[in-house]
Amino acid sequence: MFGFAAGKNLNLNLNLNVNTTTTTTTTTTAIAAANFINQPSSSSSSPRSIFSTGRHTVSVSFGTRRIGSMRASIQQPLSISDQSIMPPSPINPPSHPTYDLQAVIKLALAEDAGDIGDVTCMATVPTDMEVEAHFLAKEDGVIAGISLADMIFNQVDSSLKVEWFQKDGDHVHKGMLFGKVSGKAHKIVVAERVVLNFMQRMSGIATLTKAMANAAYPACILETRKTAPGLRLVDKWAVLIGGGHNHRMGLFDMVMIKDNHISVAGSVTDAIKSVDTYLKQNNIQMGVEVVCSMAFQTVSLLIFWN
Repeated sequence: MFGFAAGKNLNLNLNLNVNTTTTTTTTTTAIAAANFINQPSSSSSSPRSIFSTGRHTVSVSFGTRRIGSMRASIQQPLSISDQSIMPPSPINPPSHPTYDLQAVIKLALAEDAGDIGDVTCMATVPTDMEVEAHFLAKEDGVIAGISLADMIFNQVDSSLKVEWFQKDGDHVHKGMLFGKVSGKAHKIVVAERVVLNFMQRMSGIATLTKAMANAAYPACILETRKTAPGLRLVDKWAVLIGGGHNHRMGLFDMVMIKDNHISVAGSVTDAIKSVDTYLKQNNIQMGVEVVCSMAFQTVSLLIFWN
């Protein structure tokens, strides 16, 4: 399992050029803010051995080694070129009972627009100007967020025409044009930064996930729920695109007993007993995972379940 940490986004551009039918020329280049998820923090990236006994899963932590130790142990660099991990296509977002992607997009656009809109665009870009903008990869990586970008463009202006030359999960190389959008210039500029912010973040996560999934194959890579608030589904979607697997989406879809629960319950076996009782009383069927930080806890669980 790995956690999400501050790092480096995948560097992408959106270059706008006025169509030949107009008399004015303008070019807008959006340079990525380099913040790619490069390496998980030690607090959230402890390698774990996970095994299952019936409907219970035991996750045993082995210290706080960074993910770099995985690279050392397999004696090969992390690479995204290995094709052993190929996610299905199209890659749909994970399900969540209360998460609304359209609402997240609306909030992202509102953050930029404020109460009066894009004043620079309104002052400099004619409302009737038509442009064609090209997506350019500024570095190698795994592209992610194409489906989300379609949703953003559609919410800004459903008349915009978007065409992609790659799909989510494909490899892109520095200098590669991987898509284009055409239509009203001021609408494209309004959507530009929101689209790039999401795509750069998702592509960064997908690129790192792909590298780790290839390195760990045939084992599965799972993430945590330590995501940026409000972006959980987006971040976990990117993990799927990169060939990883989703762990629990929140506190509602899996029981995960950790040190604080064990401390309050009195022991790991007491915590398990309480969970079993609660699930039976409420007629709930779901997985139960126990994180054991000490060997005697693992032994206690094995004795309890056997």
